[in-house]
Amino acid sequence: MATQVGGDRRPSTQRSSSPAARRGWGRWLLLPGGFALLTGLDAGLTLAGLPAPVPSDRVADLHGPLMVIGFLGTVIALERATALRLAWGFLAPALLGAGALTLALLPDPTLGRLLAIQGAGTAVVVQTVLWRRNADPAVAVGALAVVHLLAAALLLLRLPVAAVLPLLVAFIVTMIAAERVELARLAMPRGADGRLVALTGALALVAGAAILWPDAGGRALGVVLAGLTAWLIRHDVARRTIRATGLPRFAAAAMLAGYAWLLVAAAVLVVGGQPLGGAYDVVVHATFLGFAMSMVMAHAPVILPAVLHVRLPYRPWLYLPLVLLHLTLALRVVGHLVVAHLPDAHTAWLVGAAGNVAALLVFIAAAVLAVALGARAPRRRRQAQPGGRAGPPAAQAAQPHADGCAPSRRARSQPRPTAGSATVGEETAQDETAQGETAPGDPTPTPRERQP
Repeated sequence: MATQVGGDRRPSTQRSSSPAARRGWGRWLLLPGGFALLTGLDAGLTLAGLPAPVPSDRVADLHGPLMVIGFLGTVIALERATALRLAWGFLAPALLGAGALTLALLPDPTLGRLLAIQGAGTAVVVQTVLWRRNADPAVAVGALAVVHLLAAALLLLRLPVAAVLPLLVAFIVTMIAAERVELARLAMPRGADGRLVALTGALALVAGAAILWPDAGGRALGVVLAGLTAWLIRHDVARRTIRATGLPRFAAAAMLAGYAWLLVAAAVLVVGGQPLGGAYDVVVHATFLGFAMSMVMAHAPVILPAVLHVRLPYRPWLYLPLVLLHLTLALRVVGHLVVAHLPDAHTAWLVGAAGNVAALLVFIAAAVLAVALGARAPRRRRQAQPGGRAGPPAAQAAQPHADGCAPSRRARSQPRPTAGSATVGEETAQDETAQGETAPGDPTPTPRERQP
């Protein structure tokens, strides 16, 4: 029998929700996260002094929590809940999304912060249950990531966002590092799990130290962040799939660009210690725009089919928001670096800030267009088939592997998903995933799991 997501090998009758029910939940639970993203972008324009659709000084102060906890936290919690395949797991994205809604809509932020704490705590439980099903180090590192999220949500009750920035950085970097090892496990070297645990454990320690001793701790955070990023760049399958075509190349370009921005953030921390003023802006946006949002763009064609049960096929125009994001972020960073010497550089910073918002909005529009066109293609195939039944798409059936090589023996031994198998790892996602990657949330079975 095919290994279930997170090691869940119980019969489907023992699970607490049907695939059809979970299919609808994912779409509805993502709406508050999308609202948090749009509200956070509006708040970012207000903070930059640019015209905003709904200007509000109160919401502008919530820009960071809305983007990191409200949007990224909700999306990550939803993906993990889908991997859990239990109804109560969807409480995590529901609470995080509700927290984002109340933060944005209510004048008093207390209720929104409490909901975010409850959502982060539930996400910790979800990740812990996933680890108990399959004691995989990458899953344990994912649990450590959501512990950072919970700690940040707790501290935000008393501290400003700038004070808990190290924990927010550790949350997003640790979670994405765990996902990359889990997805690209077949390409990782022997002992990769142990190095991942060591590096992310060190990141957790220095993130805590950076809160207590901002200057020395900030420099240490930069050193560990650079080490973890260099290790990921060295072993990530993206270094090979960048030479492929189509979706694998697009995803690899987005991931490698994201790693580059994470190195920029690490360098600023090493040089400056506690980030202040322009350095703070560079660290925040290099991490959460250059790195995190680039990773979102890279993984969206794989994650969306799994979580929302909609097909997001690759289209060349997906490069437009990706290139726009990185070019405008570079303009923003350069504007900060030279503003002391060239007063006109502030204009470049403003253009970069506006371009960052435009890039994310263009990506949303491009993704919606790709989904709409992808939904029409199977309908046309069904109409073209005798009797109205569609066969397997010829393009997918004949699609070569990402780097033109046949899959490894271990990769060939992985069973294809069947009806009623794991929600995460849809056939469309697996067909378009690069060599060496498995479906998100579907770690390679351990020797214990392979036994009958």
